[in-house]
Amino acid sequence: MPIELNAEETADALHSIKKFAAEQLDEDLGDLRAKLLLDYILKEIAPLAYNHGVADAESFLRRQLEELPATCFEPPFGHSTERKRR
Repeated sequence: MPIELNAEETADALHSIKKFAAEQLDEDLGDLRAKLLLDYILKEIAPLAYNHGVADAESFLRRQLEELPATCFEPPFGHSTERKRR
């Protein structure tokens, strides 16, 4: 599943890439070079983070589902078993 950004996210990402390149690499990137770098990152690297996020969410949900019977269980016939004990 390709990762796509909307126009605002793209503009923010391009601004961030340009700022990083200027401050950390002493390189002034133009719009085209910044966009090419963003496209590369989204295609090649971002899926790693996405897949880790999906795996983390799956692990969390599995733990929650395993605990569900212990946290969401109410024994039936509470009134009738209470009468039998008397």
